[in-house]
Amino acid sequence: MSKIPNRSIGKTDRPQKSGKASAPTRQAILDLLKRQGEQSASALGKTLGVTPMAARLHLYDLQGEGLVEERSEAKAQNRSRGRPVKYWSLTAAAARVFPDAHQGLAVEMIQSVEELFGAAGLARLVKKHGDRQRITYGEKLSPAKTLGDRVRRLAAARSGEGYMAEARRDGRDWLLIENHCPICSAAKACTGLCANEQKVFASVLGKDATVTREEHILAGARRCVYRVKETA
Repeated sequence: MSKIPNRSIGKTDRPQKSGKASAPTRQAILDLLKRQGEQSASALGKTLGVTPMAARLHLYDLQGEGLVEERSEAKAQNRSRGRPVKYWSLTAAAARVFPDAHQGLAVEMIQSVEELFGAAGLARLVKKHGDRQRITYGEKLSPAKTLGDRVRRLAAARSGEGYMAEARRDGRDWLLIENHCPICSAAKACTGLCANEQKVFASVLGKDATVTREEHILAGARRCVYRVKETA
């Protein structure tokens, strides 16, 4: 008589892990969630060119490491009935897999400057940093002929610094989107850094543009978004 295989009762239907997510797919999933916000396994699979099940297996691996989390949402009434849709997003712990620009050292230096030279000294340091940014970005934007080209070049420069930036057209305006802040801890310790950067953007993008910030990571948003309007 053949033996009946033992099956434990009450197990979830979660697929068994297939080992650590491969490095390219793992990073691609993290990048997509960072740039686009929460998504379902089906949407991720479609973008990556893999099956929803394959994407789900990688997500469960990443969830086991504390890098992603899920939430369930019931399907709309006009859709076929079935299990709720799971949407995945990054956890706060996922920040460790993105560039941090030596934030611990930066925070320590900011605190030391303020202790040694006071608030006025820290303000001078922030201004000096902004002056250097104006020179660097100004050189990179100088070949641009249009506002759109300047925004795209600025986004490229910021991406090179780890901000995962992109330029996007929005009607007659442009959006400068930064999906990651590699100096977030330093910016929390010195809020003047963020305020100064907005001034730098306005300066290098030219007198024919106004820059306003619509989303802010330090205010709890997923990303920083700057709207650039052409005034001339």
